[in-house]
Amino acid sequence: LVNKWGGKEGWERQKHSHDLKGRGLAAGIPKFNLDRLASNSMASHRLIQHVGKRYGLGVSETLYDRLNVYYFVDGHALNDKPRLARVAAETLSEALSQDNPTGRTAMSEGEILSFLNGDQGRLEIENAIRALQQLGVHGIPKFFVEGSRVVDGAAGPETFIRIFREIEKKGEVAGGPIFGEILGVSEDIVKRGSHTREKLLMDERVQVT
Repeated sequence: LVNKWGGKEGWERQKHSHDLKGRGLAAGIPKFNLDRLASNSMASHRLIQHVGKRYGLGVSETLYDRLNVYYFVDGHALNDKPRLARVAAETLSEALSQDNPTGRTAMSEGEILSFLNGDQGRLEIENAIRALQQLGVHGIPKFFVEGSRVVDGAAGPETFIRIFREIEKKGEVAGGPIFGEILGVSEDIVKRGSHTREKLLMDERVQVT
């Protein structure tokens, strides 16, 4: 990362301008591993999408969060398929023991490794990348609101609060998700979302206690 931003001075500028340390702490990342090596993320993207379609977006979000720590904190390569399969299997087993909206059995480490060694879902990810490029998006993270408005991942909470208040004032959401069909995610899974009211209330109760 230091080399990516033109040396230590450039890296320090990026950290301060985007408050990377503060945002990392807020996202549960205590320290970025600067020694990690860049790796092809196709396998991990395919897996997250597959998990979302199979178990719901709440479970795929949990896996995504775990892989952020796996890569940014632990410094493991995202294309190390055996290690990725082991961590993903542990994460799925734990997540589904707490909340399993589909009632489906958690994929085993062997099943996940077999999936990673295959090609299922690659075309969907490639189509999503092409769609992003057509929308002029060439960097991440980015957020799409109402299917059209693009918000940079470096935006602070106040930006999202303002946008959501505007939508609340209108009384309706102007557009829907734009990647569900491209990624093969069913309408039912999309409607169910990743954070149901019941789950948010339960998480809130856990934090209080």
